[in-house]
Amino acid sequence: MILGIGTDLANIERIAGTLDRFGDRFKTRVFSETEQRKAERRADVAGTYAKRWAAKEACSKALGTGLAMGISWKDMAVTNLPSGQPVMQVTGWAADRLAAMTPPGHEAIIHVTLTDDHPWAQAFVVIEARPL
Repeated sequence: MILGIGTDLANIERIAGTLDRFGDRFKTRVFSETEQRKAERRADVAGTYAKRWAAKEACSKALGTGLAMGISWKDMAVTNLPSGQPVMQVTGWAADRLAAMTPPGHEAIIHVTLTDDHPWAQAFVVIEARPL
């Protein structure tokens, strides 16, 4: 059963400009330490941040809240499995919202995919309720 779907598109150049203008202040407000380490190791730093920005926006939409309803940017973080597959981890208010929308006897699984084709980065998030 699908609980929520969200997608978002981010402009890589816009994120690059924000990184230039606000630097660490922007990074620490929006991205986890793990996300920052990953992005700073990549050749396309701005593209990596843009994909994660889009994933956070898409996740908030899949949760049915958007960012206006109390979710913090850092309540959602993209990490990677050893295979490289991106995964979304939620904490705080986002985790509370996910628990509230998950039917009894089910576990919530967040699927995320990331892509970029300069100047755009895109993320797609599907939240599945899987029977236990």
